[in-house]
Amino acid sequence: MDAVRVALLREVLAGTEWLGATRRFAGVLRASVERQDSGLLLVGTERYEPWHLAAHLQDEAAWSGLPALAPTLVRHEVRAADPAHLSVGLGRLAAAGRGETLLVVAPEEAGAGLLERVDDVRRAGATVLALGGEDEHGELASLAHESLTVPAEGEVGLDTVQHLVSAAAGENTVPGVRGGRRWRDRLARAADRLMAPPPERW
Repeated sequence: MDAVRVALLREVLAGTEWLGATRRFAGVLRASVERQDSGLLLVGTERYEPWHLAAHLQDEAAWSGLPALAPTLVRHEVRAADPAHLSVGLGRLAAAGRGETLLVVAPEEAGAGLLERVDDVRRAGATVLALGGEDEHGELASLAHESLTVPAEGEVGLDTVQHLVSAAAGENTVPGVRGGRRWRDRLARAADRLMAPPPERW
């Protein structure tokens, strides 16, 4: 989703809780990777792989001049034929520690194995963020330093929220950050991409 479509989406959602909620979550994400400057680990569940979010964060990292926002996609299943950027398995979480940020995207309840790994990552000193369908009292949310719940039957879906979070994380107008890139400049850069196809599998 390009900047123009994000702008239109924000107009549609004006007056709802989602603009503020996604910007707050994006602000925490951006502040974490800026402060630690060690990159971002991104993982989903066994049934859901957030490769589309990975692609958008990669773009935002380039546009915002914040390389640490570019994620390493951690996958539950890696095949020998996968390219290098899609060949990082769950073993990477065992090596995570202080100074790193882990973003977990889980549209459904996270499995016991993933929860155990997330707990280990937090105990090792990494910052854990959670985005998904589990409520704020769920196990994943309880492990996260910051979480954003997206109800399965809510007015806004998880895909939409991921677009809003990634776009806001790449802006210098997220909470706690002043000045920087102007929204008009971003719209201008996106004009040539309006007719482009969606990102290929990242």
